[in-house]
Amino acid sequence: MLVTLLLALIALSALLFVGRGFLAWAVAAGVWLAGWRITGIASPLLFEATALVLTALAVVFGIPAIRRALVTARVMPIFAKVLPRLGETERIALDAGTVWWDAELFSGKPDWSKLLAFRPQPLSAEEQAFLDGPVEQLCAMLDDWQINQLRDLPPEVWDFIKKQGFFGMIIPKEYGGHGFSAIAHSRVVTRISSRSVAAAVTVMVPNSLGPGELLLHYGTAEQKNHYLPRLARGEEIPCFGLTGPEAGSDAAATQSTGVVEKRIVDGKEILGLRLEWKKRYITLAPVATLIGLAFRIKDPDHLLGNEDDLGITCALIPHDLPGIEIGLRHDPMGVPFMNGPIVGNDVFIPLDQVIGGHAGIGQGWRMLMECLAAGRSISLPALSVGAAQMMTRICGAYATVREQFDTPIGRFEGIEEPLARIAAKTYMMTATRTLTCGALDAGEKPAVLSAIAKAYLTDSMREVVTDAMDIRAGSAIQRGPRNSLARAWDAVPIGITVEGANILTRSMIIYGQGAIRCHPFVQKEIAAVALSDLAAFDAALFGHVNLVLRNATRAKLCALSGSRLADAPDVQDTRRYYQHLSRFSAAFEFASDIAMGTLGGSLKRREKISGRLADALAYLYLASSALKRYEDEAKTTANLNLVSWCAEYSLYKVQEALRGVTENLPTRAAAWMLKLAIFPLGARFRPPSDKLGARVARDILEDREARATLTGDVFIPPPGEPGLGTLEAALDKAVRAIPVETKLRDAVRAGTLDRAPGYMLDEMGLKAGVITRAEYDLLQEAEAARNEVIAVDAFDPAIFKTLH
Repeated sequence: MLVTLLLALIALSALLFVGRGFLAWAVAAGVWLAGWRITGIASPLLFEATALVLTALAVVFGIPAIRRALVTARVMPIFAKVLPRLGETERIALDAGTVWWDAELFSGKPDWSKLLAFRPQPLSAEEQAFLDGPVEQLCAMLDDWQINQLRDLPPEVWDFIKKQGFFGMIIPKEYGGHGFSAIAHSRVVTRISSRSVAAAVTVMVPNSLGPGELLLHYGTAEQKNHYLPRLARGEEIPCFGLTGPEAGSDAAATQSTGVVEKRIVDGKEILGLRLEWKKRYITLAPVATLIGLAFRIKDPDHLLGNEDDLGITCALIPHDLPGIEIGLRHDPMGVPFMNGPIVGNDVFIPLDQVIGGHAGIGQGWRMLMECLAAGRSISLPALSVGAAQMMTRICGAYATVREQFDTPIGRFEGIEEPLARIAAKTYMMTATRTLTCGALDAGEKPAVLSAIAKAYLTDSMREVVTDAMDIRAGSAIQRGPRNSLARAWDAVPIGITVEGANILTRSMIIYGQGAIRCHPFVQKEIAAVALSDLAAFDAALFGHVNLVLRNATRAKLCALSGSRLADAPDVQDTRRYYQHLSRFSAAFEFASDIAMGTLGGSLKRREKISGRLADALAYLYLASSALKRYEDEAKTTANLNLVSWCAEYSLYKVQEALRGVTENLPTRAAAWMLKLAIFPLGARFRPPSDKLGARVARDILEDREARATLTGDVFIPPPGEPGLGTLEAALDKAVRAIPVETKLRDAVRAGTLDRAPGYMLDEMGLKAGVITRAEYDLLQEAEAARNEVIAVDAFDPAIFKTLH
C-alpha cells in the first residue's frame, strides 16, 4: 500500500512539475488503482467503488462541456465577488503598454533562450557621432558649480542646446528632429547627467512625457506639421502640466477643468474650452512657451453631445494667452533646473488645440498611461545610471589616491565594502537600463518593467550616492567647485519623487499592474467574468489551476534539490544563478496566487504585501538584466565578479521579499502552506560574501580597463579642472608611483630603511640610494597631485551673501 502510494505521488509530482495538471492526477490515480488491484489490498467492492468515483471525477473535470455545466457555472459567481473590480482609469492603465520579459518571470518557468537570443539595438553611426560630437561639446561647456551659483544654465548653453537639436531627439527627421532610438536618448541623458543634473533635466524633459511625445503619437496632421518642427528647432520650449495641489499620485483626480462653451473671438463665434487650473512642480514651466495641459472636460450645455463629463483630455496652450500666470520658480533641493507653478483663470482655447482634435476629447488618460508605459524607462533611469557611473569613477580613483597610514584607503575593508556595492550596483543598473531600452527599441512598451526601472534604479542611485559620500567623508560635505558629490546628493530625492513617487510605484503600480497584466490567466478571468463568458472563464480558470499546481510542485522540488531541477541555459560560469532564478520564478508565481486567492480584491489595499511581491519581481528582473549583460559582453574576470555579486544580492533580496510575504499573510494556514512549498529547507541564500566583495572592489581599484568599461558613459573633463579632472590626473600619477612606493616598503621590511612617514621615507630612500632621483621626483608629483585631490574649497565669508 505504501509503495503504491509512493509511486502514485512520484508520478503526480513528475507530471505536475512539467505542467501536466489533469494528466498528472489521472496517471497517479491509475497507478494507485493498479497497485490496489495487483497487490489485492482492497476488496473488489472497494476497488470498484473507488474506480467509479475517480472515473466520475475524470469525466466531470476532463470534459470541458460537462465541467462548465457542473463546476464552472457555480464557481464563476463566487469569483465575480472575489476578483478585483476595475474602474475605468484602472482599466486604461492596465491596458496601456505591453508585457515582455516580466510575463516570463510571472510564468514560473522563464524561457531563458528568449532573453539570451534578444539583441538590444546598438547605436547607429549618426547616434554615436552625436554622442561623440555635440554631447561632448555640451558637457565641456558646463560648469556645474557656476550653474548652481547662477541658478540657471548660461545663455550660450541654452543656445547650443536649441541649435544642436537636443530638444528634438525623439522627433522624427521628417519634422526636423533626430529620430533617435531609446538607447541613444538614454545614453545622451546619462552622459550629460554625469556633468550636470540641471542640464540633464533640461534636455530630458522635452524628450519625455510632454507635448512632443503626445503630438507624435496622437496629434492631428496639422498639429504635427505646425508644432513638431518648432519644438525640434528649440523655437518652442515645452512643459507639461499634470500634477496639481489636489492631484499628485492620483493624477486622474485632477480638479483642472475645461468647460465647453462658445465665445466671440475677433468677430467670429468659436466653439472652445474655458480652462481653469492650478499646476505645480512643472519642469521648464518658468521658461516654457508651449504648455501641455491635462484637465477634465465638462459639457453642461451639451454642445458636444449628451454627456456632462467627457473625461480627461490633453491640450496645447500658448503661454501668453490671457489668464495664464507663469514664470514663478520652485527651488527643488537647490538643483537649478527650471521648475515652477502654472495657474490658469478663464483661459479660452478653440477645440482644435486639443491634442488629436475632436477625436482626442476624453482620451487624455489613455494617452498619458500609454506614454508613461514607455517613458519611465528612459529619463530617470538614465539620470540614475549617470550618477552611479560617476560615483564609481570618482570613488574608484579616490580610494586609490587617498592614503591613510601610508596605505590607499581602498585597501581597508571598511572602504572595500561600500566600494563593492557601488561598483556592482552600477553594473546592474546599467544592465537594466540597456535591456529595458532595448525592449523599447524592439517595439515593446513594457509598463511594468518601466516602473521597475524607474523605481529601483532611482533607489539604487540613492544607495550608491550615500556610499560614495561615506567614502569621500569630509571632502564630500564641503560644497565648492572641487566637490561633485554634494550636488548629486542634493538631487537624489528628485528622482525618487517625480514620475510617480517610489513608494507609490512599489506598493501599487508594479505589482498592482503586474499581478493582472503579466499573470498568464488573471486578466483573462477578469475579462471573462465582466463579459459573463462561461467558456472563456472555464479555460482561464482551469489553466490557472494547472499553473498553480505546477508552480507549487516546481517550487518545492527545486528548493529540495538546491535548484538543480530548475531550468537553465547551457552557459558557462553563471548557470547556477539561472537555476536559482527559475526556482524563485516558480515560488514568486505561487506566492502571488496564494496572496490573490486569500486576499482577493483587498490585496490592492495590502500595500506592504504587494510591495514585497513587487520587490521579488523587480529583483528577478534586475538579476536577469545583469546575467544578460554578462553574456553579451566580454567574459572577463572583473565582469564575472560583478555579475556574481549582482546575482547573489538579487537572490537574497527575492528570498527576503518572499519570506516577508509568508510571515505576514493574514490567512496563516495559507502562509504555512506557502512557506512549506517555497522554503522547505529554510532560507538558504545569503548576501554576497566578503571575499566576493573584496574581488569586486579590487577590480575597480587595480583594473583600469574594468573601471573604464563600468563607467563608459561618464564625461571625462580635462586634467586641470577641479573635481574629476584633477582626480583622474592624480590617479595616473599615483599608479605610476606604486612600484616606487613598493620598493621603499620592501626596503623597510628588509631593514635597509627605518620606518617613517611617507614624506620622510622618500628623502631617506633617495639618500640611501634605494630610489633614483627620477623615482623621487615621480613620488613628489604623485604627492602633490594627492594634496590637490584631498583639498577642499574655502571661501571669503563675504561671498556667502551671494551664494544662495
